[in-house]
Amino acid sequence: MTQNNNANPYSEITPEILSLADKCVENSSINPELYSKYEVKRGLRDINGKGVLTGLTEIAEVKSYTIEDSEMIPCPGKLYYRGLNIEDIVKGFVEDKRFGFEETTYLLLFGKLPTPEELKEFNALLGHYRTLPTSFVRDIIMKAPSQNMMNTLARSVLTLYSYDDRADDVSIPNVLRQCLQLIALFPELSVYGYQAYRHYHDGQSLFIHSPSPEMSTAENILHLLRPDGKYTELEARILDVCLVIHADHGGGNNSTFTTHVVSSSGTDTYSTVAASLGSLKGPKHGGANLKVIQMFDDMMETIKDWEDEDEISDYLRGLLHKERFDKAGLIYGMGHAVYSISDPRAGILKGFVEKLSKEKGYDKEFKFYSCVEKLAPKIIAEERKIYKGVSANVDFYSGFVYRMLGLPIELYTPIFAIARISGWSAHRIEELVNASKIIRPAYKNVAKHIDYTPLNDR
Repeated sequence: MTQNNNANPYSEITPEILSLADKCVENSSINPELYSKYEVKRGLRDINGKGVLTGLTEIAEVKSYTIEDSEMIPCPGKLYYRGLNIEDIVKGFVEDKRFGFEETTYLLLFGKLPTPEELKEFNALLGHYRTLPTSFVRDIIMKAPSQNMMNTLARSVLTLYSYDDRADDVSIPNVLRQCLQLIALFPELSVYGYQAYRHYHDGQSLFIHSPSPEMSTAENILHLLRPDGKYTELEARILDVCLVIHADHGGGNNSTFTTHVVSSSGTDTYSTVAASLGSLKGPKHGGANLKVIQMFDDMMETIKDWEDEDEISDYLRGLLHKERFDKAGLIYGMGHAVYSISDPRAGILKGFVEKLSKEKGYDKEFKFYSCVEKLAPKIIAEERKIYKGVSANVDFYSGFVYRMLGLPIELYTPIFAIARISGWSAHRIEELVNASKIIRPAYKNVAKHIDYTPLNDR
């Protein structure tokens, strides 16, 4: 076995590994025609994008079509939390100049909006839980910091298991207690993990602010992250809106389905949440806004005139032809597995993005984003055979918001997790309350049976 003595043995890909990998690929490739032959719903979706029904939920509903005369008719996208339109929820707390993430979390967990007194008590409970175990930051977060904050977050969650005397108790009161603690602690775990990484790997100054029990989740994120702990009211309120619109998206999205699948096995809360974090980390799911930002960086560097629609269109066609950016053939931030005409979360966010762009001096960039949003669906329709409409999704604008807020790119996906832990918690409890069978879909084996060959005859 050949080995480079200067390489890290835990990360080096040797010639032997490359050779073995070729064998893996050769013997793992399945004829694509077989998926059609056996009517396999790849991604648990049919050719029109409709999901295979695998469960029932009362927590969130994603609506993208209506039924008329037994025919599916696409409609502007709608998102409901416990039957309430997300647009009405956001409008309600924004007009009252309140922070909405905490009451949205209450709604998802308990099925109704809280009264003023219930909200006050709930906020106090979350504030009480915003305290990590003694020396946890020093002994866990500061040790072996990871370059990816999602892995740091997952490791911290799994380690919290060791501090919980009732870690394996899956009774509803105990699971609720665990979930509320994780909801309260996710901002600290994420931001502290980032501070440790930038200190030890980038040589930056290390500062650790204590969270404030009186602050909202959005305020605490900005307070913990910034050296002076300061932020504007508009910054905190827009980040709060981002948390609300990311809090849940039905039971079928990849990370929430992971929550249901792992919870159905009867395992503990920490293992379940760590598994969901692993799902959310993926670039096809929670990591999508990173790709949008990176794509726009390349686009704005390449395109000379940001107001020239022909030049922008040429670049977008280059993306689809695998000639631009990462040559993946995708326009990131466009299209969704469910929505076709519009993603309601993107619509909500766009109005706030415009306000923030004016405060931060990003007017030109906002106009550029709007132009791409207008042109991309037309170009995709011209270049690709599609079965439903294409529109901007929530990732199209969320990364831009985080950039204007000065948030480090390493925290874009963890912020998604800070929001989605509320939805995961509600779905975990729902799965446990209605538990019956472990979730176990079928896979058809298409390999031929062969005779065993003794070692010396191979």
